[in-house]
Amino acid sequence: MDILRTCEQTIRHCLLRLRPGQDRSAPALHDGARAEALAERFLLAQGARILARNVRFKGGEIDLIALHQQHLVFVEVRLRQQATAFGGAAGSITAQKQLRIALAARLWLLRAGRAYAQRPMRFDAIVLDALQEDAIEWLQAVFYA
Repeated sequence: MDILRTCEQTIRHCLLRLRPGQDRSAPALHDGARAEALAERFLLAQGARILARNVRFKGGEIDLIALHQQHLVFVEVRLRQQATAFGGAAGSITAQKQLRIALAARLWLLRAGRAYAQRPMRFDAIVLDALQEDAIEWLQAVFYA
């Protein structure tokens, strides 16, 4: 019975892309999902159309993909509730993270996003220093790939 339970847990972690010992109900994961939901509502209110959410490929992921005006926008959502720690939410988008987002964008454009490949593109960030709508800052074209 213990072996069966261990196998089920391993499969569940693989499917959810969790590390061993990481709990899907962890507060940070809930906060991240709430931040992404706030960001999505914000973008919709700004006239964007959401094309995809939580796009994941081996080596990279994108939180939101949207059309805003004529641009295809790849959006990274960052939440830092301690804004002064390590540069706040915007400061947490490292060069390595930018490379992973760009990789995921290229892969999405080769697959599901083929119809949008000729549009002008940009990489934006929505940063939140709290889980509140008034704590949202939309940074457009934060990096180029």
